[in-house]
Amino acid sequence: MTRTLTLYSRPGCHLCEHLETELHAMLEGRDVAVRIVDITDDPALEREYLIRIPVLTDGTTELSEYPLDRARVMRWLDGE
Repeated sequence: MTRTLTLYSRPGCHLCEHLETELHAMLEGRDVAVRIVDITDDPALEREYLIRIPVLTDGTTELSEYPLDRARVMRWLDGE
């Protein structure tokens, strides 16, 4: 069963692009999808994440901001 991570981002955010690139490299060969959410499409998300993006969640728990918390993401991937 595919698990999903959500990356809150916005267009033109170089930190977001960098985190996304690192994340995809970590996920290679794993059954995990990454859903990119553009915070500029939702005023509530923009208020919540504007100065914090990129923010990576598993839908309920924030796993990382920038820089990518590789250890925490690995624990999530390993089911810990």
